[in-house]
Parts: sequence; structure tokens; C-alpha cells
Amino acid sequence: MVDSIESLCESRALEVYGLDPSEWGVTVQPYSGSPANFEVFNAVCECGDVIMGMDLPSGGHLTHGFQRTLKNGTIKPVSATSKYFTSKSYSVSASDGLIDYPQVLSLALKEKPRVIIAGPGSAYPRDVDYSVFRSACDSVGSLLMVDMAHVSGLVAGKHKGTSDPFLYADIVTSTTHKTLRGPRGGMIFARRELIDKIKQSVFPGMQGGPHNNNIAALAVAFSEASTPSFKEYISDVVENCRILCRIMTSKGFVLQTGGSDNHMLLWDVRDYPGGGDALQNLLEEVGITVNKNSIVGDTSALKPGGVRIGLAAITTRGISGTENMEKVASFLERAVHIAEAGTETGTENGTENGTETGNETGTETGTETEGDANSNDAAGRAKRTRELKEDVTTFVSRFPLPGE
Repeated sequence: MVDSIESLCESRALEVYGLDPSEWGVTVQPYSGSPANFEVFNAVCECGDVIMGMDLPSGGHLTHGFQRTLKNGTIKPVSATSKYFTSKSYSVSASDGLIDYPQVLSLALKEKPRVIIAGPGSAYPRDVDYSVFRSACDSVGSLLMVDMAHVSGLVAGKHKGTSDPFLYADIVTSTTHKTLRGPRGGMIFARRELIDKIKQSVFPGMQGGPHNNNIAALAVAFSEASTPSFKEYISDVVENCRILCRIMTSKGFVLQTGGSDNHMLLWDVRDYPGGGDALQNLLEEVGITVNKNSIVGDTSALKPGGVRIGLAAITTRGISGTENMEKVASFLERAVHIAEAGTETGTENGTENGTETGNETGTETGTETEGDANSNDAAGRAKRTRELKEDVTTFVSRFPLPGE
């Protein structure tokens, strides 16, 4: 029974992505996307081989070889990928946030990597021109690996604005729980001449027994992904993202690349108090889940200047269309105002009111006034935060979770 479920899942995976079983194979045993990526490198590379992926602040993923350069010039590996393999990274253009394709070609010629990694990574909101990466690989004899984790649902749904990585890649990896709406897991597709070596890297190379419950759930997810309703969901996800991008831009918010071609947007919040870290925490407090994310020019992944917003989950709940996206944008705007007001008022009370009162009535009285004012500011901020949370809760209560 266990083997038959896995075989069914594999056959459905190939069918959903329109792949010929004589040309492609797949393993659905990886526990998630990160181990899947490392299992590929373990299969096709030797320790020290050069791999080339997108830099993390440009939207790449940790497992694509992220490393940091310390002040003394020393390179410090951050992911295991950069520890065991030689990592060389391409980036996006600082002017428009788009992949610097000429740099991809020149870096490939210079470094001659064993594997070049393409795809939208963790936070690249635009479609990817895989033909450029294929040309780069062909010019130096590299393997092309596409990590489609974030857009696997868009590819499965045959979204017209999403390029098909299978037309160009040797290997395609993905998680299964993002836009594909499956269980937590991973999968690796590979050309027939590579799949056996990759499967051996998964088991017994890097994993023990497979998570058969997840594989069974993934088989169900692939069945859903082959339906017309799934394609409609994918279309709505992308359209909702474009609508939200348009509304946020009209409010003066800055988006990396100016918009999005897929399900996610990357919001530049460097000018707001606390940046991405603080805004993520504030939004979490009021019931809106986003995540802080590095953007071009960031020097710290822990204190980044961006916030990544995805539209797949709320679209699944039925939060869709211009009216609802305007509501979502208004919540984000109110959160920004709460963050800004807290900092601005605190600065005014701490310098102008406190100093002015202190000059007139004495330092002791001035200090008390400053404390009272800041206390009032904190209370006001807490009140506005509670009100925003109540409004968010009331709004989303109209859109039940699947199964409710």
C-alpha cells in the first residue's frame, strides 16, 4: 500500500506538470524544499564544486549558497550549501530590482559552475527568463537547476504569465505547501539520466524513511491541481497581487521592481521605524501574517528593509477583488501610521516638550512631564493597535477557513 501511494503520487506529479515519463523522473520523498536542494547538490557535485545562485538580498534562498563577507574580508558560510560547496552569487540590478541577466552570463563564463540555480527564490516577484540561464549553462557545461518552490502552483495551474521551467531545466526542485497548497514537503524532478543518482542521494544518502502521510496528502493535492477550480484559484491569486500592488503604489508605498508578475510582492520599508522586523511584528500583533525579508542593499538578514506579502492564503479564503484588496491595503497603511506616530511623538515629547518644560519649571518637573507624555503616547498606540486588530478580525470573520 505504501509503495502504491508513492507511485501514484509520482505519476500525478508528472501528469500535472505535463512531463513525459520517458524523459523525466521525480521523487516525492524530500521532507521539504531546503533538504531537497541540498540532496541535489549532494548528488551532482563534489565538495568544493562551484554552484551559482541568486544572492539572498536580491531575493534568493539560503540554500542557494548564502554567505556573508565580514568586515575583515573573511567569507563566513551561513548555509550548509556555502560551507560544503564554493558559492558564487549573481544579483539584481540596484536601479530596478530585476535580475541582472548580463551579469549571470559573465559570472558563469568566469566561474564555470557545476550547477546554476534559477527561479524566483524566496522573494523575487517577477517572472524569470529561463532561456538566459539555459544559454549560460550551455556555454560552460553547467547543469541548470530551477527552484520553483514559490511558483509551483502557478506552473501547475498553467498561468500564462509564468514561464515553464521544465522547458529549460535539467533539475527542478520545489516545496509542496506554498502556491501548490499541498502538505509540508518537497519534491525533485530531474531528467532521466540524473534521477536515479538524485533518488539515491535522498535515500539512503540524506534521509531515512519517507513521511508516507505527507506523500498521500501530496497525491491529493496533485489531484486538486489538475482541476479547473485550481486554475481559477491561481488566476485569482496573481490578479489579487497585481491589484494590491496597484493600490499600494497609489498610496505612495515603494515596491521592489515596481510590482509583481506572480503571487507575492516585496515592500521596501527601510524608511519606516524599525524596518521590516518591526513592521512584521506589528502586523503579526494585529492578525496579519507577513514576513520580514532582505532587499537590495541590506547588510543584515535579521534586520532587513523589506516585507514580503503573499496572496495565496487569503485568496483561498475568498478574500479577492478590488474592494477587498483596498481593505487589505488600508490595514497595512494604518499599521505604518501606528509605527510612525509612535516614533515621531516619542521624539517630540523627549526633546521639545521635556526640554521646554524643564527650562521653565526645573529639570525634575520636566522629567515628569516627559514621562507622562510618553505614557500617554504608549497608551494611544496600544489603543490604535487594538482597534486595528479588532477591525482585521471582524473583516476576516466573513471569510471562513477551508473546511469550516
